[in-house]
Amino acid sequence: MDYGHELQFGVFASPEASRVHETLELAQLADVVGLDLFTVQDHPYNAKHLDTSTLLTAVAARTSAIRVAANVANLPLRPPVGLAKQVASLDIVSGGRAELGLGTGAFWDAIVAAGGERRTPAEAVDALVEAIHVIRATWGQDPQHPGARSVTLGGEHYSVTGMHAGPFPVHHVGIWLGAYRPRMLRVTARLADGWLPSMGYADPEALAAMNAVIDEAAERAGRGPRTIRRMYNVFGSFGTGSGFLRGTADAWAEQLAELTLTEGMSTYVLGTDDPDVVRRYAAEVAPAVRDLVDAERARRAGASANPTTPESTPESTPESTPVSAGESLPDPTPTTRADVSPLIVRPTPDDGVRLSRALPWREDERPVTTKPEGTAYTPAQQAVPQHLVDVHDHLRGELAQLRDVVGQVRRGSLSTGAARSVINTMALRQNNWTLGAYCETYCRLVTGHHTLEDRSIFVHLRGAQPDLAPVIDRLEQEHHVIADVLEQVDDALVGLVGTDAYGRSGQEALDEIQRALDLLTDTLLSHLAYEERELLHPLARHGFG
Repeated sequence: MDYGHELQFGVFASPEASRVHETLELAQLADVVGLDLFTVQDHPYNAKHLDTSTLLTAVAARTSAIRVAANVANLPLRPPVGLAKQVASLDIVSGGRAELGLGTGAFWDAIVAAGGERRTPAEAVDALVEAIHVIRATWGQDPQHPGARSVTLGGEHYSVTGMHAGPFPVHHVGIWLGAYRPRMLRVTARLADGWLPSMGYADPEALAAMNAVIDEAAERAGRGPRTIRRMYNVFGSFGTGSGFLRGTADAWAEQLAELTLTEGMSTYVLGTDDPDVVRRYAAEVAPAVRDLVDAERARRAGASANPTTPESTPESTPESTPVSAGESLPDPTPTTRADVSPLIVRPTPDDGVRLSRALPWREDERPVTTKPEGTAYTPAQQAVPQHLVDVHDHLRGELAQLRDVVGQVRRGSLSTGAARSVINTMALRQNNWTLGAYCETYCRLVTGHHTLEDRSIFVHLRGAQPDLAPVIDRLEQEHHVIADVLEQVDDALVGLVGTDAYGRSGQEALDEIQRALDLLTDTLLSHLAYEERELLHPLARHGFG
């Protein structure tokens, strides 16, 4: 099943001491191209590996947005109080970007050689459960005693008596468990925020049975399956072969989207140290997976809001028919009357701030429709316009991050020392490339969203509600205008190629990128706000089609 989680994409890198500079640059690249996670394995007994906690701290210092985590921390060699303090400290200094992947331990001979305790499988799980309680309590997140300043927990493997809690993380740090056997899967369901298996130990065909164990245990624990994010360490290669993650970027996208829609996996962490693979993963795979999943979720939401069977049609079924305020429903039962309410989804306000001298359209000439404010909808109908706002929020968030990246590059061109470390440590060519890649990825994301609307959603709404035609005509016209603005962004990027970004020609090219990006910001944010104002009620009533 699809648990509806937002999709996330990350990197699973090697902490080889001999290639530390390459690893740090890989993390910077992953940050700038918009990936969500940067993780490294944790094998403290491996003489060739850097200390994971130290490496993650260096990564956090050189990045600005990406979250960092051990994948997964080796508990037998990471006592829980010290591990909790290290992760909380990292969360504080990184501004809330630390997470915790945690495992029971493996390779017991190596653990014992490094001074750790050899544990049986049962003992290892018992110790993990105790450690989670200690870690949460040290963070002030003990469910029984939230915010408690003193920690006393007695266990067979870990005991804490009257310890002062703290420091506290600045956000709720996720604990993700690498689990495979039934007991560990049940622990994941009871205590963890995420499940983090790896290909090779849990291949795609094994995920359904493992998910079923988690779901059942989560229900018994009173949490529900949706509270556990389903994550996946994946490995592959781009090419023309067959098999899972062994073909083209499009094939990768289709396979990962299928896993999301059928097995609920929503965070894909790619094992690679190759920057070219990371670039393709961020630019070609991640946006395509999001598009495929968004389209299918929208289709399902529309079908749910508008069931069309011979026995149950949108015209006759209370669950799918808008109800005016005060109108009585037939058979007022808890499944009809109690389940409808006025539209709770609200359009995002337009603050009216404009960065450009003039817009390529007149905002006061936009057609508007009468809003049926008294109409009530079922939860399934409410979910359709909420999905549109969620997609728009993603576009707005990515645009803000793109503007931040451009700002970093421009500040670096004026004064290298004044730029953030993510720019300071990048070679000029990589600096220009990552800016171009990020812009290109965002432009593709916006174009894909507008294409989906033009070819599917707008066609459906025209037929379902003819009086919307003037609004839809205007929205489509604005799509064309925004496409032209995206072309201006692309042209400005082309102008940067081959220039010295720290010379006059490079500065002029960066100024042109900023001008084009300001225009994109003005037009896109204005357009998204207008679309939400006009389409939330029609989408609730008619669905996506």
